[in-house]
Order: sequence, then structure tokens, then C-alpha cells
Amino acid sequence: MASTRPTVTLIAVLALAMTLTAQVHYHPDGRPWKQRSHAGPDAKVDGWYYHLGLTGIRVELIADAPTHLMVRHVFERSPASRRVKVGDVLIGAGGKRFTTPHQNGYGTDVFGAQGPIGDFAEALEACQSKNVKGRLQVTLRRGSREKDITLEVGTGYGTFAKTWPDNCSKSKKLLAGLLDYLLDQQGGDGSFGNPVHNTFAPLALLAHGDRKHRKAIEKCARWHARTTKAKDHSSLINWRYMAAAIVLSEYHLATGEKWVMRELQEIHDFLCWSQYLQMSQINPKSKESHPDAYPKNAEDAHGGWGHNPGFEGYGPICMLTGQGALAFALMSRCGIAIDRARHDAAYAFLARGTGPNGYVWYEDQVGDPQSWADPGRTGAAGIANWLSPWDGEIYRQRARAHARVLGQHPESFPDTHGSPTMGMAWAAVAAFVDPPSFRRLMDSNRWWFTLAQCDDGSFYYQPNRDNAGYGPDARMSASAVTAFILTIPERGLVMTGRRQ
Repeated sequence: MASTRPTVTLIAVLALAMTLTAQVHYHPDGRPWKQRSHAGPDAKVDGWYYHLGLTGIRVELIADAPTHLMVRHVFERSPASRRVKVGDVLIGAGGKRFTTPHQNGYGTDVFGAQGPIGDFAEALEACQSKNVKGRLQVTLRRGSREKDITLEVGTGYGTFAKTWPDNCSKSKKLLAGLLDYLLDQQGGDGSFGNPVHNTFAPLALLAHGDRKHRKAIEKCARWHARTTKAKDHSSLINWRYMAAAIVLSEYHLATGEKWVMRELQEIHDFLCWSQYLQMSQINPKSKESHPDAYPKNAEDAHGGWGHNPGFEGYGPICMLTGQGALAFALMSRCGIAIDRARHDAAYAFLARGTGPNGYVWYEDQVGDPQSWADPGRTGAAGIANWLSPWDGEIYRQRARAHARVLGQHPESFPDTHGSPTMGMAWAAVAAFVDPPSFRRLMDSNRWWFTLAQCDDGSFYYQPNRDNAGYGPDARMSASAVTAFILTIPERGLVMTGRRQ
């Protein structure tokens, strides 16, 4: 994972009550639309555009026509193939014109899918009901003419239940396709790809509990074991070790495989070596490269993890420290002896970065007291606190505060910092500890799940705030995380409530 502050890129990283409240920030130089994937199913598309679900249409927002969507690609053999053409302008769906403008930019005043993106998602979801019989009416402008066409989307998936993804037939069908897709993408060595894939793909398969997935899960677990050691000087290494710690812990807790314990101990030793606890761990180059971030005293950044061991660059961050605290919590349940002083140093780091509303800022200091954007950090801190093995109600209180702010402000769920998909996963599992918050988070973002669905069983990585990670593995990132989120109500993991 290469990084610059504040962007982090992962290594080669309705019942129709949708609360629709901005889409991606577009720039005069063509970003993000001009970004391309040069391999995989999206290589045919000449840019990074919004995917409109099962219709097979890709669109770009229009700066000077904010209630319209410009068609930039139509996939062959999709419902829109030979019906909709590149250059068409979508002006309505479901028998209604788009009248609400989209909101360009990044910020709490423009997050969400208000406008034609959200309106299209609502119409697409509604048409898949048996009453509408899978027919989606689309109004478009082609040249100087307007016309209505009907796309045969079908009712094979149906619509989301009010309780989705729990007790939801559509969610089950989507999950089945996603799990098959993940299995097809697994490498011969057991890896699924980057740290996001290698965290959430095996966790989704493990959570689902199907015996036919056991071989694939074990292959990934053994890949994590082979590629980790007590000390590792590779670049941006902490992301990979967090993934290994979390996956191997859940694997051991689910299977009882004894061989995992020695591997967990080795990873534990790495995390202890990697955690920043004293100023002697500071890379001297940090004073020159990041003078504003250089610790002023021994308390600054104490207890956290950054991209690499110790303190380098701008130092430890909450996204990784939340995963480190979660790793220690899960390892403790496996029987690994955790030094409470180290563990609480990580929790203290997260507490210093938490605002009065439960929102977690980038590092160990509070941002704006009313901030709530970029929920991934809050999610990682939330589940880490919820699973704390130490006595004291303070951990559960913190976890509930994190969950509540996620439910109160769900708009930036798919449009977050660094790796938006990773942020989605941690936010969803942390919100799950407070059912009303989880419900609001999912319902407010039903549009994303409706539009990200592809006809090959995968999910698409929609344009986002950081414009990070779009490439040949982009569908894998979205698919692994979506599968993980859909398994949360199954309580198949310790972090989602499975009893040991």
C-alpha cells in the first residue's frame, strides 16, 4: 500500500425507503472518469464511471446538467445492449423524470446519492418486484429526440426485504453468487490478492459456514501463515499482518486447528515489535520528510500502528491501530497471552482520536467535534472495543458510541478515506452491535448495493472520494467486502456474535 497524506492506496491495493442524501468529486482534468482498468471485465470501459446495476450501463455525471446521466458504456448481452447507446443522456427512470440535481464534491454537505444516481437505483430496485415484472422504463435523450424504452431486467433476484441482509431472499442469492465469484478468483497459492481481499474474502467464506468452502479457507489461512514472520522489513507491511492476525484468529476460533497457534504467536510477536511505544523507534528521516508529524514527546502517537513498524512518515493512524487492537482482542480469545499495557495503549490511542460524538479522526487527536465523514476508522475502533477481553464497561460504552455515530451519519459509507471498501466492512460490522444503527446504515446505502451488482456475480467498485484502487482487481475489492457485509447477520464469526 503506497501512501501520501491524506490518500492511502492499497497495494497491488426498497421496500423503497432509501434515505438518499454526492457523488464522486469530479475535476477539470477529467478525474476520476479518465481512470481505467487495463485488465479484467472493466478493461472494455474507457473510464471509471458509475455502474447502473443489472442494466449493464455505465454513466458519468454531467457538471452542467446535474439532473442527467451521460451514457459512457453499455455491456454486451446486458438488458441495455442494443437499446441504449454510448452518448445517450438518461433523463428519467421508472416513469419519472430526474428532477433533483446531483451534488458534486466531497464533504458532509454533499455525501450520499441524492439526485439521478439515487433515483435510478430506486427505480431499478422497484422494477425487480413481481408486480412490475422486471421491466424498467428508462427515458433518454438521443440527439435532439427524447424516447422511452423498456429494459428487461428480470425478477430473478427480486427486491430487498425490509430486514435485509437478514431474512432476505435477495441477499441470499447475491451472497451465493459472490462466494462463487470469490472462489473463482482465489490464486493457486491461496491468496485472493491484496490485504482487503485477503481479509474479507476468507472471512465471508468462513462466516457462511458451508463445508464446501473449507479447502479454500484453509488455503488462504496457510498462505497467511507462510508469508508472515516475527520480523518483517517489507514496505507498508502492517496492513498485511493485520489481515493475517484477524483471519487466522477467526479461523482458529472456528476450527480449533492447533497448527494455527504457533503462527498466531509469530504474528503477535511481529505486532508487538511493530507497535510504536517509544521514541527510539522513530525513523530519523521522519523529521525531515514529515516535520509537522514528528512526535513532540513520548505520548504523541504512543500505542499506535502506522503503515510500517515503529514511527515513519507521519506515523501511526487510527485505521491500522483499530485493526491492531482488534487483532489482540481476537488473539486473546485464541489463548495467546496479550500484554494488557500494550493493548490498552492501542485503545488509548483510539480514545485520543475519538470526538465527543464517537467519531474517530485520522490519528490520535480529535478532529472537528461534529465530524463524521470517513467511517472506516470509527468502524475499526468500534469492533475492537466491542471485543475487548478486558473487564470494564468503558470498552462497550466506546463501541456503542462508535456504532451510534455510524447510524446517525451513514451517508459517507461507500465514499471514505484510503480504501473505501475496507472502510465499508469495518463500519458495517461495528454498527451491527447497535441494531438501529446497523438498520439505518444499510437502508441509507441500499442504492449502492443495487447499483454495484454485476451480472457475473461480482460487485463493482463505484467511483469514490479518494479515487483509489480502481484497476483489474477493483471488482474483487467490492465483491469481498460486499460478501462479508451480507454474512454479518449470520453471526458466523466471533466478531459478528458467534458464541465460542
